[in-house]
Amino acid sequence: MRSILRPAVTTVGLFTLLLGLAAPLAMTGLANALFPAQAGGSLIAREGRVIGSALVGQGFSEARYFHPRPSAAGYDASAGAASQLGPSSARLLEAVRARVAGAGPAPVPADAATASGSGLDPHISPENARRQVARVAAARGMEEARLREILARHVEGPQLGLLGEPRVNVLALNLALDAGE
Repeated sequence: MRSILRPAVTTVGLFTLLLGLAAPLAMTGLANALFPAQAGGSLIAREGRVIGSALVGQGFSEARYFHPRPSAAGYDASAGAASQLGPSSARLLEAVRARVAGAGPAPVPADAATASGSGLDPHISPENARRQVARVAAARGMEEARLREILARHVEGPQLGLLGEPRVNVLALNLALDAGE
């Protein structure tokens, strides 16, 4: 029995150290060396204070800011999750109808009416952002044409030129507006 148990325990211990400790530490070290900003959470700081992350959606409700996608998690990164409401859910249908009604005239972009899978998506579609230009320009006392120029500079294309859709990082755009871009 001992001749069978000893190699089994040794193998489990070895692989636990190798795959449970050494490999994760090596990957963390490599990530920190090659991509320090991303490994640190892609944090954005102003005046020495962290104000957000380029990867986590944040709630903006003032008229002078572009608004993000709705969040089932309430923009709480520790609770990031979808609503878990299925397509036949009356509560989901009611929430989407209320968002569409509050978004203005049709057609309403899908990301203005539906929450992201994580509830923390930092991006909106360019169409969603363009629908908000009149409100933001009026609240800031800006010309809409000037605001459209700023928005156009903040539209990110698909990753590697082909993955995903064009998008706008809401935090980056709002920070640019606050900085007087």
